[in-house]
Amino acid sequence: MNTSVPTRLAPSKNATADKLLVAASELMIERASIEVSLSDIAQKSGVNAALVKYHFGNKDGLLLALLARDAATEMSQLEYLLAQPITPSAKLRHHIGGIIRAYHQFPYMNRLIHYLLHESSPEAADEVSKFFVAPLLDFHRRLLAEGIKAGEFRKIDPVLFYTSLIGACDHLFFGRHAMSRAVGVGPVTDEVCRDYIKHMEAMMFGGILSEKERMVSSDSE
Repeated sequence: MNTSVPTRLAPSKNATADKLLVAASELMIERASIEVSLSDIAQKSGVNAALVKYHFGNKDGLLLALLARDAATEMSQLEYLLAQPITPSAKLRHHIGGIIRAYHQFPYMNRLIHYLLHESSPEAADEVSKFFVAPLLDFHRRLLAEGIKAGEFRKIDPVLFYTSLIGACDHLFFGRHAMSRAVGVGPVTDEVCRDYIKHMEAMMFGGILSEKERMVSSDSE
């Protein structure tokens, strides 16, 4: 299955377009919000706002290109990871770490996905489904099936797995802002990211490993 993003959404090689994408990304991280205006993006990038239309068509086109840019590395690795001569459990560990690190780098990613899927145009929703949601769900189905066949995983619904992993990533970076105000939880540092990867591995494998694999894991600890 081809998991590459559509050509017109592929990361830009145009310096002006890249400046706009970088500015949009930095503003979303600074504000912990995807609510940034074209004038704000233009001001931060030093690029005329009229050039957004030239390069991306409109703001949603810019947001689509930003998501494609941010997700490109992780999405391009899915087929490569499946083909590796390692156990399904090892592949899953690599995937969990990769997804969390992507969200650490781009903490607005899931809110951007939600916006483009549910609050933007049908065309934008179709694009996100094609280059992000569908390939990722397909990867989870195939990896889980491989793990079940190998006797490493118990039978688990890939849609529920997708929801658990992606939802957990989103809440670390979005929900943490609310927690910081309520109980003084600190920012997501590199150390927090590493701890969260270990935590999610323990949580996921605690629920997904077959009884046989759980016994093997306990014996190896």
